[in-house]
Amino acid sequence: MVAISRRTVLTLAAGAPHLLAQVSSFQSRATVSLVQGEDRRRNVYHALLAIDDQIRPALKRKKYVLLKPNTVAVNNQIGSTHVDAIRGILDYLGERYRGPVVIADSSKDCTWDAYENFLYNRVLTEYRHLKVSLVDLNEDTRPLIHEIVDRDLHLTQVRLASRLFDPDAYILGCAILKAHDNVVATLSLKNMVMAAPLHNARGETAKWHDKARYHQGYRQIQMNIALTAKRMRPFWGATVIDGFEGMEGEGPLRGTPVPSRLAIASTDFVAADRVGVETMGVNPAWPGYLQYCCDAGLGQYDLAKIELRGSVKLSEVRRIYKLHPRVDKQIEWLGPLPKA
Repeated sequence: MVAISRRTVLTLAAGAPHLLAQVSSFQSRATVSLVQGEDRRRNVYHALLAIDDQIRPALKRKKYVLLKPNTVAVNNQIGSTHVDAIRGILDYLGERYRGPVVIADSSKDCTWDAYENFLYNRVLTEYRHLKVSLVDLNEDTRPLIHEIVDRDLHLTQVRLASRLFDPDAYILGCAILKAHDNVVATLSLKNMVMAAPLHNARGETAKWHDKARYHQGYRQIQMNIALTAKRMRPFWGATVIDGFEGMEGEGPLRGTPVPSRLAIASTDFVAADRVGVETMGVNPAWPGYLQYCCDAGLGQYDLAKIELRGSVKLSEVRRIYKLHPRVDKQIEWLGPLPKA
């Protein structure tokens, strides 16, 4: 982990003591499953099985499942959801749901390349009874308009994938444990949020990229993720974090693998990420967007209010992930804005 000087920590603490103290106004308790083993597919399956009582009632009310993987890096497997993690989810769904299942994402590059490179097309024939299909969210012809902030804290508009706001869909995320180059760590909530902003579809003449509008500075991106999560949260079903092989260092694209060999699942994305950062040895005060989301009532970030289910304890799976070399700049959001 990158060393943070005592002076830096004290300065930031003076600017935001309530955050470092982890005081939360969100009172509802949450349930998170934590499973460890030497089989990625089984880990994911058993993580979902452990919270089946929370998933199944809502699942029965939906017309289809929208499964959102992480395909940010179309040529880098450790940065993207492994097909065996998807199989673990489909194994779980196959025993209690008849389909259809739509696998949908919006890679920063061409989503169809990710589907081909990571062999997602194979599950279409392996799970015919679930009527699995693949969708590139960037082909959305009727996106929703949403407002975030730019580098100068001015409001700016982005286009979001309308399928991620479909009340008929049970939206299920499949994320990865990763260090990040802007927000310290990226897990389930950021994986879901960053599927929403779109860019030009394959074959479009005009080039545009609304994901880039989120990356306006270390402070601004925290706000933009939280602002978007607040709008998306009512439509979320559950999430899995595949930590079979996490990523440390220069994530989310150029980091190195960490064999954590675990899976996390919850219907509370904030709580899942709280457990996730704990397994990575990350200071939970540092990912600002998770703090903001808890303060906005989107989920539970207080570990004392999270019920853990599964085969292992947090203390048994915790590893210290190396963070990005610029992590000291990433946590400056904790303190006051620099004076002009």
